[in-house]
Amino acid sequence: MPDMLVKLYELPDLAVPVGELQQSGIEIRRAIAPEKHIVVDWVRQNFSISWASECEAAFANHPASCFIAIENSSLVGFACHDSTCKNFFGPTGVLPVLRGRGIGKALLLACLHAMAHQGYAYAIIGAAGPVDFYAKAVGAIPIEGSVPGIYRNLLKE
Repeated sequence: MPDMLVKLYELPDLAVPVGELQQSGIEIRRAIAPEKHIVVDWVRQNFSISWASECEAAFANHPASCFIAIENSSLVGFACHDSTCKNFFGPTGVLPVLRGRGIGKALLLACLHAMAHQGYAYAIIGAAGPVDFYAKAVGAIPIEGSVPGIYRNLLKE
């Protein structure tokens, strides 16, 4: 999976997808420190231990660089930035049963807008799985020669 590059100065509006989700009962917001154990455990249980480690690193930033999606007081999605590397988006995930409702796009945009507010002009989506999704959602383009990228020598259990 290649890394992808996003122009943060040409992002779609964040208010529209977040507003649409709010009307359907889903809140997108930045996670806060007292929620760290809940979010990290949820990511570990629903995705992977590696992603949980990256999520935990996102909570070390101030403010936390982790955004969450909540429906009926339950966590349904997450997205992080500046966790494994500065200026990197990811990891991110939404419960499989809720995919296709715009939650992933809203989480992506929340992170990318936060990165733009920090002064970044571009962002890197690390090891982008759904390349077509990122291209359509934010105009991301693959970075040539980025495979295997920063995860090439990752320790495995």
